[in-house]
Amino acid sequence: MTADPERLLADALRAQAARTPVPDRVVEPDLAEETVYLGERPTRVEQDLPPRAWWVLGLALLLGLAAGALVGFLTLIH
Repeated sequence: MTADPERLLADALRAQAARTPVPDRVVEPDLAEETVYLGERPTRVEQDLPPRAWWVLGLALLLGLAAGALVGFLTLIH
């Protein structure tokens, strides 16, 4: 007799849910850290990135620009 895949998946998910611990309390975000601009500027919430993330994003941007320039140059000379 073959096992029904849907039933096996449902049983596995049920067993996993039974073993998952439930947190004692829900952590609410600290509203004091959020900055909301109203009026002329669009409403937004600022989240600071660590300095290393800015370096990685800047490097990715520069590498993308360099690759695009190279492809454009090769397209022009070909």
